[in-house]
Amino acid sequence: MSVIQRIRDKGAWIVFAIIALALIAFILQDGVGRGGSAFSNTTTIGKVNGQNIERLDFEEKLAMQERMYGAQGAQRDQLIGSLWNQEVERIVLEQEYKKLGLQVSGKELSDILFGPNSPLRQEFTDPNTGEFKVAEAKQAFAQIKKSTNQEQVNMIQKAYIEPTIEQTLRNKYLSLLQQAAYVPKWLVEKQQADNNAIANISYVYFPYAAIADSAVKVTDADISAYLKKHSKEYQKEEETRSISYVTFDAAPKKDDSLNTLNQLMSLKEEFRTTTDIASFLNRAGTELPYYDSYFGKARMQQPNKDSILNTPVGGLYGPYIDGNNYTIARIVGAKQWPDSAKVRHILISTFNPQTNQVLRPDSIAKKLVDSIETAIKGGADFDALCKKYSEDPGSKDKGGVYDYFPQGQMVIPFNDFAFDKAAGSKGVVKTDYGYHYIEVLGQKNFSPAYKIAYLSKPILSSGETISAASTAAAQFASGAKGKKEFDAAAIKGNLQILTAAEIKQNDFSINGIGQSRTLVRWLYENKTGAVSEPVEVGDKYVVAIITAINPAGTLSPSEARPLVEGFVRNEKKAKQILDTKFKGATLEALATAIGSTVQRADSISFSTPFIPGIGSEPKIIGASFNKSLIGKVSAPIAGGTGVFAVKVESNGARQGTMDAETVKQTLLQGNRVAVFRGVQSLKSAAKIKDNRFKFY
Repeated sequence: MSVIQRIRDKGAWIVFAIIALALIAFILQDGVGRGGSAFSNTTTIGKVNGQNIERLDFEEKLAMQERMYGAQGAQRDQLIGSLWNQEVERIVLEQEYKKLGLQVSGKELSDILFGPNSPLRQEFTDPNTGEFKVAEAKQAFAQIKKSTNQEQVNMIQKAYIEPTIEQTLRNKYLSLLQQAAYVPKWLVEKQQADNNAIANISYVYFPYAAIADSAVKVTDADISAYLKKHSKEYQKEEETRSISYVTFDAAPKKDDSLNTLNQLMSLKEEFRTTTDIASFLNRAGTELPYYDSYFGKARMQQPNKDSILNTPVGGLYGPYIDGNNYTIARIVGAKQWPDSAKVRHILISTFNPQTNQVLRPDSIAKKLVDSIETAIKGGADFDALCKKYSEDPGSKDKGGVYDYFPQGQMVIPFNDFAFDKAAGSKGVVKTDYGYHYIEVLGQKNFSPAYKIAYLSKPILSSGETISAASTAAAQFASGAKGKKEFDAAAIKGNLQILTAAEIKQNDFSINGIGQSRTLVRWLYENKTGAVSEPVEVGDKYVVAIITAINPAGTLSPSEARPLVEGFVRNEKKAKQILDTKFKGATLEALATAIGSTVQRADSISFSTPFIPGIGSEPKIIGASFNKSLIGKVSAPIAGGTGVFAVKVESNGARQGTMDAETVKQTLLQGNRVAVFRGVQSLKSAAKIKDNRFKFY
């Protein structure tokens, strides 16, 4: 197989994504040409400092990420959000690159693509030596440059060239900022002095915890006043909304479960006696596809597997519950199999299942593999024939070898030959990919393996169950036209009112409810007090009422209360303590007034804002190094955990643990790390128009 084909195989999905997206673009453009589309009259998903993010390009990148990360469990809605953030960051950084004149030259790009850190290493590394095959990689790219296949050229551009350029520019930019970091001598000296400064103090302390929280009421006016003083600390970038909601259960009921069980039992005898299991299961339907081969016990992940495996060959086990299914297991066969096998093979391809493309006629492939078999029997070198003829990129460069692999990893005909034939066996096997000439090189750890068929039926809600829940939800929604009616209807129906807050415009799920883009879209298309029609989410119907619209900017008192109520309460406690408790001019007098004693804290560090036995108290640490308080009692100080009065006994310095150069390098490193936070600052300062809501 050619080197270009190897790249094509690695990234065939990109080509198909491009084709699919081209069709989407055609449809969208057609819609726009006729006066609009199903989504909007624009194809612009957003703007960043005036630069457009176009839907076609966004969808193309999204399709690529779905292919890359979908197998790892990433959901489309998660990828939309992460890709949006990536695109915003890419644009703001590219605008900075342009201002600075940063570029990647052709020679620089070539040095990276074919250098020691090449993104092509995975495709062009000798598996036996670990050597990066630079010549092969260059040859492949040279051929691609001459290619008239624009899809192939686009694939290489998107998969390798553009990411390499973006990463190189990013590295240059961050390196430029990091190298610009500077720490002056005076700052090093001050940091050394701060690190080494110590103080000894005496103090009295009345903790806030001594006053019950229930004794101090925090009103919305108190919260608002606090937010006004600390507005910059409690900002949010985008609007959020809150709802109250009730649910109506449409999950399967007892009768639904019994119906499924009866359906399964009606098929049990035929399942027991059929001689064509695959056809029977295909006709009867099953949630667990029939795997027409063997698995050892360790590879099985079925519930009740010990009981299933104790069933004799030909016997049935069940029905039993497997997740949301009723299942019957039939032991079709049992034999001794290894748990892993090692083979080498030569593949003559007939079909590519990934692209649904016929590669050569079956008859021609069969003649070629038969000729290879004959040649090997006559003494021909397997490695040489493999290198010349095999079209399996996963093993061709390793002499066709697949080192020890577990049961079930390969397609069934290949798998069965490797595990069922004795070590040393050779032969031709037909699979969906083509014809394989296989030699079994080794097998390990023989133990019982089983072929098991599963007749599995899902426990589904009946039409009556779904209709009952839907009708109840519709009746509730029709009678609940406002908050008062909503609450009254919930009480009358004995329904629990639940809440969900901080719902953003581009969210796809709601905490407590689950995936429901439909409900989120409705939420942002209506006003406070609106009641939704029933929305089906999983196995329930949801009726929601919009309880709050929280604009971007400073948090509202209701939003901020969970965050700041404790601080506000402590402020009110501090005022109460100061007004009623702290009386006196000396520490001893103050201690008597509050019913406490004078306490001592020695060797307090300026660089560590903690009071032993109390905790973090930055204000008290600051006062401890106030030279005007040496030998004097401070005014009462409202700290983080209580009210203090402090007398500084002495200030001094301990022996330094870090020399000036170490301090300088520590400060420099902190500045360089801060560079990465600077990227977020660029995004925060950018003028961003987000139109995702119109499209998703």
